[in-house]
Amino acid sequence: MTKESRTPPSKMAKQLVKYLRPQRPDYNYLRDLFRHLRKELDVPVTTTPKKLPLIPTEEEIKKYYEAVWQAKNIEHMVMIKTLLYTGIRVSELIRVKISDVDFERCQIRINQGKGGKDRVVPFPMPFREILSMYVAQIQEKKAVNLFESSWKKAYSDRGIRKILMRYTQAAGIESSVSPHKLRHFLLTWLKKQGIDDALIQPYSGHESRQSLEIYSRLSIKEAQQEYNENIGKFPV
Repeated sequence: MTKESRTPPSKMAKQLVKYLRPQRPDYNYLRDLFRHLRKELDVPVTTTPKKLPLIPTEEEIKKYYEAVWQAKNIEHMVMIKTLLYTGIRVSELIRVKISDVDFERCQIRINQGKGGKDRVVPFPMPFREILSMYVAQIQEKKAVNLFESSWKKAYSDRGIRKILMRYTQAAGIESSVSPHKLRHFLLTWLKKQGIDDALIQPYSGHESRQSLEIYSRLSIKEAQQEYNENIGKFPV
């Protein structure tokens, strides 16, 4: 039988319904049923290989930030350095409030990040000065969010991406520099410095069975110490 002569999946599903309906199947029942069907029919599980993200080089990051610096827009400078230093997701960045910034500990609290988890992320001590100056400036305008548009509202995901694209073009970089690429750059860079995965994990916001074990035995204080010792070598 050729692929062309097969019964369409939608039609086959209707034929199977009359056998399955009396069983009152739920999701788990159907999942196990089709697992056994694959086994009986000797159908291997196939997966689509994940492509590695295109990560900017250190030279591109330096070139990119030079374009940011030349523009002399303090909000954009602070925004992009926050992304670079913390590796937070754009969906998390747009929800950060001024009250989430802990200047004493050089940390930003991420509330309800991916998976609904709270965590803290570090920023370098030298960054504290420009960040505090920026915060003082926006507090005079009664801002609540760390980054707000001229309409006193938090930026949208799309708004942040448009800002980053502006500097990609200004820097003459062919491949777009997205928030996700900045995140991957930081996490990859930390890994290259020889920092153990267990110390990167709390800041990355990734969650797996292994990471839950890491959280149970790793203190944020230890992780931040490793971060502080290495971030001084960061390209920008």
